Amino acid sequence: MDGCGDIKMENMNITEAKYHLNGITGQQCAINCVIDGQTMCVPLKDGNRHYDEIMRQVEDGTLTIEDAE
Repeated sequence: MDGCGDIKMENMNITEAKYHLNGITGQQCAINCVIDGQTMCVPLKDGNRHYDEIMRQVEDGTLTIEDAE
């Protein structure tokens, strides 16, 4: 954050991204990914900084999210 309280976008290195399915409903509920070398499970929630960055990179064409198996 800067002195005015604005959130600055981080440049996250996302090397893997794959949808995760809810075991009960079978619906997509998260994205399993590797961000800056750390394995994470990111919920599909606008406002989550990791999810927002994943979606930004998808829109930019620099990241593809694999389908769940």
